[in-house]
Amino acid sequence: MNEVLDNVLRFVQDVDPVLRTLISGLAMFFETSILIGLLVPGDTIVVVSATGVANQVEYWSLLISVIIGSLAGESLGFAIGRFFGPRLRASRLGTRIGHRNWDRAEKYLERRGGPAVFISRFLPVLHALIPLTVGMSSMSYRRFMKWTTPACVLWAVAYISVAAAAADGYRALSDQLHYAGYLFVGAIVLFFLVAALIRFLLHRREKRHMETDTER
Repeated sequence: MNEVLDNVLRFVQDVDPVLRTLISGLAMFFETSILIGLLVPGDTIVVVSATGVANQVEYWSLLISVIIGSLAGESLGFAIGRFFGPRLRASRLGTRIGHRNWDRAEKYLERRGGPAVFISRFLPVLHALIPLTVGMSSMSYRRFMKWTTPACVLWAVAYISVAAAAADGYRALSDQLHYAGYLFVGAIVLFFLVAALIRFLLHRREKRHMETDTER
């Protein structure tokens, strides 16, 4: 296991840090913009890139790139929702998303307001629909950014810090423990499981509240 991980981490580190940083920023731009977030695994790309972080400069550069990419993607989604939202929703792509998901996003935003923007960053499907839905609503761009910025920052800090710390820990222990590779994989898997659990609990909680509001 250690040998395999050594090769993988070495390969990631051999990629030019500037290129890694730019790819991660672009991945998050596409993940958080118009519906592409349903297809692009931005979190995986960021985690892989973070394992190659070698110093504080690379860490902060990657963090800033991911945050800027996320906010740029969210802003694009907002702009498209503001200018083309109804037509996009009625398009073939919008129809494939499903009226149920669009209605869910609208009702969620109507009920929660600003906090819906923050929480949606950590929810499946909604994280791609909310920027568009906000653009179609009366919420201002300034208020939208007020809520989405801390969510994007929190997301970026969590994913990059965990991946970078796990990789650093592995490199420090790999020469001493033959099972260090399993500890690294276990840490990453545990993080993704915890993230998935949080998304599931948030999703179930918000769904329950929405069903309660519908019954009223």
